[in-house]
Amino acid sequence: MDAGNLSVVSEFVLLGLCQSWTMQVLLLLVFFILFLIIVSGNITIMILITIDTHLHSPMYFLLANLSFVDMWLCLITTPKMITDFVREKKTISFGGCMCQVLFVHCCGGGEMVLLVVMAYDRYVAICKPLHYLTIMNVQKCIGLVAISWTIGFVHAISQMAVIIQLPFCGPREIDSFFCDIPLVIKLACIDSHSLGILMNADSGVPAMTCFIVITWVDKFLAVFYSVFTPLLNPAIYTLRNKEIKNAVKRFRSYYLHSKEKFTA
Repeated sequence: MDAGNLSVVSEFVLLGLCQSWTMQVLLLLVFFILFLIIVSGNITIMILITIDTHLHSPMYFLLANLSFVDMWLCLITTPKMITDFVREKKTISFGGCMCQVLFVHCCGGGEMVLLVVMAYDRYVAICKPLHYLTIMNVQKCIGLVAISWTIGFVHAISQMAVIIQLPFCGPREIDSFFCDIPLVIKLACIDSHSLGILMNADSGVPAMTCFIVITWVDKFLAVFYSVFTPLLNPAIYTLRNKEIKNAVKRFRSYYLHSKEKFTA
């Protein structure tokens, strides 16, 4: 296609989750509550792990980092989705779209590596308990977390470097609530099939699987990994943990004791 015939797309239209006004109001309330739970829950976990010396161990250090990643994964897409429920014109600038692609894949890629690190941590704790603190020392934990962020960043840059050069010359409607790579690629004025497979291969087998099964449930899969995953991770990895529950009790007792001392 002649580059002279290509028009510059300055913004994209996000179709969101549904078109019904009543349903959008209901979803606004639901996702706003979920958003508050996700942010407050993950912040609480990070604070508890930071201030409670009983939780200063490699496992909880990694859990705090997981909560940090999950919180940002939610912050990248959910506020925009919530505000769009009350907007008639649901648009996002080209630059904003590229930022979503960058940060979603940076956090998502980093989280995948972090989960592998957490699995390695549990392997060492179970199989080599006598050498656990030697193997999983502070420097190594910090290094592994840094590696997870580095891999996530490199992965995100590699994705965005390709997308930002694509020619967009007409269609600009994204059938989702944020800029998901397969849907953005479909709007490019080129044959996007092979490119879509290549981009998702770069994201790994899970992303490839999601790309293959994409039909009308695209947006609902996106909701799952951008909202429900950050919601479920704290519950699965920490809130059901006995030591976390004890830390909550200690924090509550300390707070009540301080309050009584202050009012006395």
